[in-house]
Amino acid sequence: MDYRKKLDEFNSTKDYLVCIDSDGCAFDTMGIKQRECFCPWMIAYFGLQPVAQAARECKEFADLYSKTRGANRHVTIKRILTELLPNHPQTKAFGFKVPQFPHYFAWVDDPGSLLSNDGLKRAIASADDPQAKDELSHILEWAERVNWAVKEIVKGIPPFPYVRESMDKLSGRADMVVVSATPLEALEREWAEHGIARYTGLICGQEMGTKTEQIAAVAPHYPEGRVLMIGDAPGDMRAARANDALFYPIVPGDEIAAWKLFYEEGMERFLAGTYVGEYEEMLIERFERALPERPPWEVNR
Repeated sequence: MDYRKKLDEFNSTKDYLVCIDSDGCAFDTMGIKQRECFCPWMIAYFGLQPVAQAARECKEFADLYSKTRGANRHVTIKRILTELLPNHPQTKAFGFKVPQFPHYFAWVDDPGSLLSNDGLKRAIASADDPQAKDELSHILEWAERVNWAVKEIVKGIPPFPYVRESMDKLSGRADMVVVSATPLEALEREWAEHGIARYTGLICGQEMGTKTEQIAAVAPHYPEGRVLMIGDAPGDMRAARANDALFYPIVPGDEIAAWKLFYEEGMERFLAGTYVGEYEEMLIERFERALPERPPWEVNR
């Protein structure tokens, strides 16, 4: 499937654009996906059974409660295996040597890599080194197993309160596009399951590039100051800033209140041109306080 074609064919129908992240932002799916789908298979495929509890704490911190919340799965796994888990007290107490995957890490760090299953398949096909091919194939098995688990487990989770109401209120006033690092199949299934895909002009998944690239493809159709990204992670804010878009934060742990505020006030400010400035800065400051840089086992020791 030519995913890029979907981006190239997108056209504006309104003067305003609202980009919306999915996992943890529109849907309360981050916790169940990380705890029940990603984490068990991370422990299994990366050989972390001896320090399973530490691995679980690192995964939850990296993906739910820190500044790497919402990052691509491969970027987060590299952070866990090279930075967080080796420095965890349990890992040190057991003298456990965290397995390293140099060919995988090199692929993650390569700016030319598409960090998705399709990108892995291409890397495997082009690898000359048998060890690199085996290592990347193992990672692909893990990624596919996680996707299987998500499909089997993550069902029936509705959008946060005020998401549907906000989209209905925006309908006719602004175009809406889903901007996400989640695989497209899962996104289309979740948004259709709850009847809100109909509000969107386009649903973008990891196969369509990074969030920055997704916004860059659709934002030029709109005047300056009329593109807003709604997200729950620092990466969402960076993607917005890279495209000179405004950012509305959904604060982790306080999602319902954040969506209620958007429905009642933030949306109208955006459409009226009074969102940028002191109001946006106040919301972002609150958001950044909720996501620390360092894990508690480092800060509190």
